[in-house]
Amino acid sequence: MNRPVLTIVVPCFNEEEVLYETFEQLSSVLDELIEESLISIESKILFVDDGSKDQTWELIEVESEKNPKIKGLKLARNVGHQNALLAGLETASKQSDCVISIDADLQDDISAIHQFVEKFWEGYDIVYGVRDKRETDTYFKRTTALGFYRLMGKIGINLVPNHADFRLMSKRSLDELFKFKETNLFLRGLVPLVGYKSTKVFYDRKERFAGESKYPLKKMLAFAFDGMTSFSVAPIRFVTIIGFLAVLISAIAEGYAITQEILGHTESGWTSLIISIWFVGGLQLLGIGIIGEYIGKIYHEVKRRPRYAVEKDLYTIILEVKQQSEAVIN
Repeated sequence: MNRPVLTIVVPCFNEEEVLYETFEQLSSVLDELIEESLISIESKILFVDDGSKDQTWELIEVESEKNPKIKGLKLARNVGHQNALLAGLETASKQSDCVISIDADLQDDISAIHQFVEKFWEGYDIVYGVRDKRETDTYFKRTTALGFYRLMGKIGINLVPNHADFRLMSKRSLDELFKFKETNLFLRGLVPLVGYKSTKVFYDRKERFAGESKYPLKKMLAFAFDGMTSFSVAPIRFVTIIGFLAVLISAIAEGYAITQEILGHTESGWTSLIISIWFVGGLQLLGIGIIGEYIGKIYHEVKRRPRYAVEKDLYTIILEVKQQSEAVIN
């Protein structure tokens, strides 16, 4: 087996505070892998700027001029982490045998990359980076994350627990992934559907090197709900069950009211009437909201709008120049 070409894809959004350290650490890992003859000397690191408002792209451009291993992809606007990551994967797959995705904040242990590549040599197409411990997370985040994975498993969504987007994928597994054309991306759910031979590498998650998290509670909840509604109709079924139970309870209450009327024990019940109205009204609004969420997703899917637009590509240029050189030689 020839030494594979590896590309490390790093999605970035307003990461100027951490980029210099990320450049240095990932370049060091790449150099070590090349020295050990585990990967090709043509391996690269691709930073994807997801419409940052700070100096992220400028830093990437400057570093790419100094370091031939570092390249950049600038998106025309902010499209979100998952779409930015997909843009990097699609670009990198054009000239890579395997691709590793990792966030720019250095919380994922880069020393695990060495194990990723070793697993690739062993014949695995997908290698998941799994957090062995979550001691750097708050108690609330650890508890809600565990609850999320359990809930997703209960409703039939196959996720790798404690795995985010730190993974290695072979070229053929990426080609299969790109066949999924949905607009509402949830890569953590899509990658297991590819099905090729996979394994896990466990690591301890670190503190963020610098800057602030780009996933506050509001975004985390939205991301979790997107994942749930993208892969399962369980929420709609749940509302159906709640509605059935409400009807059943109403029927029992109606029978009780009729019995009291016959026995002459009835009294005016303003409180029970108002509570019943609020209860049923709340159920209706909940049901309409969840159904509306699915309809909204259908609306986005049928429009088939591009998931991202590339403004500048410092990576594909290499491939084009190489192809032109080979054409001249031939």
